[in-house]
Amino acid sequence: MRLEEFDYHLPKELIAQKPAEPRDSSRLMIINRKTGEIEHRIFRDIIEYINEGDLLVLNTTKVIPARLLGRKTTGAKVEVFLLEKVADGVWKCLVKPGSKLKPGAEVVFKEGLKAKIVGRYPDGTRMVEFNTKDDGEIFSRGEVPLPPYIENPDVDPSRYQTVFAKEEGAVAAPTAGLHFTQDLIKKLKEKGVNFAEVVLHVGLGTFRPVKVESIEEHKMEEEFYRVSKETVKLIEDTKKRGKRVIAVGTTVVRTLETIARLPKSEGYSGRTNLFIYPPFEFKVVDALITNFHLPKSTLLMLVSAFAGLDLIKKAYKIAVEEKYRFFSFGDACFII
Repeated sequence: MRLEEFDYHLPKELIAQKPAEPRDSSRLMIINRKTGEIEHRIFRDIIEYINEGDLLVLNTTKVIPARLLGRKTTGAKVEVFLLEKVADGVWKCLVKPGSKLKPGAEVVFKEGLKAKIVGRYPDGTRMVEFNTKDDGEIFSRGEVPLPPYIENPDVDPSRYQTVFAKEEGAVAAPTAGLHFTQDLIKKLKEKGVNFAEVVLHVGLGTFRPVKVESIEEHKMEEEFYRVSKETVKLIEDTKKRGKRVIAVGTTVVRTLETIARLPKSEGYSGRTNLFIYPPFEFKVVDALITNFHLPKSTLLMLVSAFAGLDLIKKAYKIAVEEKYRFFSFGDACFII
């Protein structure tokens, strides 16, 4: 498939600059894969479309304060962006300006935190060693990074975390989960809806553009995931009863479809670079809650594989006409 097939026109004013308040008051588009029907609701209405015995799968990753601002020993300003922990006190990082931060260079942050560039990866990222092995000390000097298209400086960083986030490791939020409140989760449980958890630490690859015209040539970056034996059993039991496995976000889809292609096991842990684009055989996920994604992005390709490219193009055209809010802090759709 060609990259331009996943392009669409999005007016800049539809890119959400702040989240809806409360979280579950965002708009919700219901997209029916079987009939092609599209409905317009409010996110809290999703309870009407999820049945007793269905399984909602959440990604409980938590965004770390990955952006650290410091200075070289010469006084020049630099940015160190944590990507992935290599060892205690050692991180794979993006650094700016990269040309000025070669191996051996030192960076000084506030309150005595220091770091040294100790290596360079083939992709241009750096191995950075801090003068502490305590993640908490490193994180205390950083800030939660917001996506580059969010230009509002007054956003509360806590709104870029889901209410169920608990395991630190992501540099971007699993944004489909941002619409859930504790009250909505409670009401769904009271209805008899089951919940399961996975972890996929969202990496910077979320924002990396596809630069090849033939999308099959694009390579996804690996991300760490874990699926417990409890979640595996819940999925198996849900399928046996003929109920639906509903993924809350594309990260959950990639996690569940990754383990579906591995030898059967009680639980799973590893790294995935699964790239989902049309056509794709989904083995686990029956329905998907997700936001509206960037043109030409791997996330748009995934939802197109799930719902069909023509239906997604139709839905996105309607979303633009109806002035839905797009991207991380935007509105949601439920593909059933």
